[in-house]
Amino acid sequence: MRKSILAARLSTALQRQFRIRAGERIAVAVSGGADSVALLLLLLELREKLGFVLVVAHFNHRLRGRFSDADEKFVARLASRHALEFHAASANVAASAKKERANLEDAARRARYSFFQSLVDSGRCSRIAVAHTADDKAETVLAHILRGTGLAGLGGIHPAVGSVFRPLLNMRRKELRAYLKQRRQPWREDVTNLDLTRMRARIRARLLPLIEKTFQPAVAQHLSALAAQAREDEALLTALAEDRIAALAKKDQSGLRIPAASLLRPWGSQFQPAPAISKRMLKRLVECVKTHPGQLTAHHLDAALDFAGPGHGGKTLQLPGEIEIRRDLDDLLIRPRSSGPALAGRKTAGAEQPPAAFSYPLRLDENGATLRVPEIQCAFRFMVIDWPAKRRETGKDGAVVLDLGRLDGPLALRNCRPGDRFQPAGRGRSHKLKRLLLEKRISRWERVAWPVLTSGSAIAWVRGLPVAAQFAPDARTRKVVVITEEKL
Repeated sequence: MRKSILAARLSTALQRQFRIRAGERIAVAVSGGADSVALLLLLLELREKLGFVLVVAHFNHRLRGRFSDADEKFVARLASRHALEFHAASANVAASAKKERANLEDAARRARYSFFQSLVDSGRCSRIAVAHTADDKAETVLAHILRGTGLAGLGGIHPAVGSVFRPLLNMRRKELRAYLKQRRQPWREDVTNLDLTRMRARIRARLLPLIEKTFQPAVAQHLSALAAQAREDEALLTALAEDRIAALAKKDQSGLRIPAASLLRPWGSQFQPAPAISKRMLKRLVECVKTHPGQLTAHHLDAALDFAGPGHGGKTLQLPGEIEIRRDLDDLLIRPRSSGPALAGRKTAGAEQPPAAFSYPLRLDENGATLRVPEIQCAFRFMVIDWPAKRRETGKDGAVVLDLGRLDGPLALRNCRPGDRFQPAGRGRSHKLKRLLLEKRISRWERVAWPVLTSGSAIAWVRGLPVAAQFAPDARTRKVVVITEEKL
C-alpha cells in the first residue's frame, strides 16, 4: 500500500540520514497545508517504532486575516485529536517587513524560524521537522536559476540546517496528497499559493508542469540530484577557502587583513588565479566583520577582486553591510565602515571626510612635558636631560634625542600634512615627507595621523625617522630632549 511505502521510506531517512534517537523530542512544523499534515501523520505512524516524542508547532504570520486564524485552529484541533503537545506563536509579519523595508517572504521566514529556534532553546524539543518536498526543492532550484545564481543557490533547500531538518525532500507533493486522501484526512489550502503574480506560484503552476510534460518527466529528480551535487561541490570549495583564510588572513585592530596577491592566488604566485576560492574567501572575510545587513552580489565580488589588483593603492571600496575594503600598500583591510578614525579622501554619502588632524602645543621646562594624543591612542614623553660629549644621537629603548639649544620658536606635535618636507640626519637634502614614509612602508592610511614635531616652521622629528639634521646633537650639545612613546 502507498501508505506503508511512504512510512517505510520516511523511516529509512529518519534513521540513516537524520539519526533520530529514541527519546528525542521532535516538533513538527504544521501550517495546516497538505505537506505538513502528511508529515505529521507519517511521524505518528513511526513514533512508537522509533521511540521519539512528538509535539506540534504552528506559527501564525497573520497575513490572511481570519483565514490565518482558521489555519491555527485547524492545527490545534489536529494536535488535540492525537493528544499531542501544541505550541503556537504569531506576529504581524507584514508590519515588520514594512518597518524593516524587507522582503515579505524573507521576513516571514525569519519570524517563523526564530519561533522554531525558541522551542529548541527552551527545551520543548530538540529538533524541528519541516515539510519541504521534492517539488519545493525543484521549484527553489528553478527560481534561483531564473534570478541568477551560483553553486550555493543551485544547492536549493538543504536537508538539515542547525536544529531544522527536512525529511520529505525525496517525496513528491502528489504522493503526499494521495496519502492524505487514503487516510481521509482533510487539510487547509493557502490561496496565496494560487497567486500567479508571484514567481514561485508561476513556477509551481506552469513552468514545472510544462517541463515535466514537454521536456523531461523526471525533472524534479534531476534537479534534486543537481542540487545535491552542487551542495557537495560548494562544501568542498568553502572548506578550501576557510583553510586559505586561516593560513593567510590576520586580525587587525579594526578588521581583517590579507595580502592582495595572496587573495588573487591563494596557493602562491607559482599557481594560477583561483577566483572560485578567492570569491568565497572574500565572502567569508566580509561575514566575519559585518555588523549590518547587506548582501554581496557577483558584481560586488568581481569589483573586490579587481580592487586586489594593481592601481588601487590608497583607495577604498564600499560594500553592502556597511563594509569597506581599504587598500593598504600590499594588503587589503576588510573592516566595518564606521571603525577607526576618519580617513583622508574617503567618500561617504557623497562627501569627503576630513583627515584625522591634530596639533598640540609643546611647552618644555626643566622637567620636560607629556602630551596625550587620543587621535592615535598614544602618549609622548619629552624629557630634558644633560648630554655628555660624544653621546650617540639615539638613546636606548627607541628613544630619540634633539638638541634643546637648537629648538627655536613654538614647538608643536601635529599630524603629517600634504606638502611637508623633511631632511633627516644623514641625508644631503630635504625630501617630501610622503616619499620618506613610503620608503618606510608607511601606508596612506597611517600617514593621515602620523606624528611630527615642529619647531617654528621646521620639522624637527618624525616618528620612525632620524631626527632632522639641523636639530641633531653634536659635540657642542649640552642639553637634549629625549622623546619616548607609549600606547594609551
